[in-house]
Amino acid sequence: MNTLLLGIGAWDPEPWRERFRNVLPGWDIVLHTEPYDRRAVTYAAAWKQPEGTFSGLPHLEAIFSLGAGVDHLFKDKRLPEGVPVVRVVDPDLTTRMSEYVVMHCLMALRRVRVYDGFQRERKWIDLRDQPQASDIRVGLLGMGVLGQDAAGKLKAMGFPVAGWSRRPKQVDGVTVHHGAEGLDAIVSASDILVAMMPLTPDTAGILNAGLFARMPKAEAIGGPVLVNVGRGGLQVEADILAALEAGTLGAAVLDVFETEPLPEDSPLWSHPNVTVTPHNSAISSPPAIAAYIARQIAAHAAVGSLENIVDPQHGY
Repeated sequence: MNTLLLGIGAWDPEPWRERFRNVLPGWDIVLHTEPYDRRAVTYAAAWKQPEGTFSGLPHLEAIFSLGAGVDHLFKDKRLPEGVPVVRVVDPDLTTRMSEYVVMHCLMALRRVRVYDGFQRERKWIDLRDQPQASDIRVGLLGMGVLGQDAAGKLKAMGFPVAGWSRRPKQVDGVTVHHGAEGLDAIVSASDILVAMMPLTPDTAGILNAGLFARMPKAEAIGGPVLVNVGRGGLQVEADILAALEAGTLGAAVLDVFETEPLPEDSPLWSHPNVTVTPHNSAISSPPAIAAYIARQIAAHAAVGSLENIVDPQHGY
């Protein structure tokens, strides 16, 4: 019997077992916390698994992440070499992420949080110098599937959009910068900067004081805006708070954090220019993820092909 191993350290694994039983009939779906035949495991699916969960599996063909991120997998120093790691690319997740990004860019454009404050104070104030979307430049750090979809939808709203990736990339209708020089170019020309890249050793802490200091003044929207929907490890939260106090940043929209859940005593909760959301910018449907992995397993078993394999050298 074919066996799928679930290495899940952060969620209740039983609903995932049932989902995979529905899409992989006839398979044995086992949890890393129970006894099982290690020689029978051919595929694995994971989310924040304990270190060493996937070592000692002689017939393991591939490991699938149960979410868009894969950094949790590569934290495992005993991850078996040579076994492909596959990330989820799901249309539902992509659409939800773009909705979140476009929504917050529009909210920044229309100064929604400022008007929220006026309403609380019962003040009838009209900020008449209202820019158009075409006046506000959006930079996307990360031009994978999610970044490219968000770029197209932002452009449809009228925003000038540019992108950045570590390596050269061609995207129709979007100027894509790359490398260290390209990062400086996009940061210095982005009124709203959206972080969508994966967490790797090269991107850890990239959203820091030095980067914020290079952003334009963006006076038309009350100062430059940072939106982070990537990973909490991308940002230095002390630097975000300092930049907000200094006026280097006008606002920050944060869906991810250095520590999650965000501690109750974090000053980010109460800062008037910070929007906090609980890492829910792009929650994909768990049944859709299970179905996606089942399709990948079927294709791999039939013709040996896998989509969206992660480059372990780069972490994405």
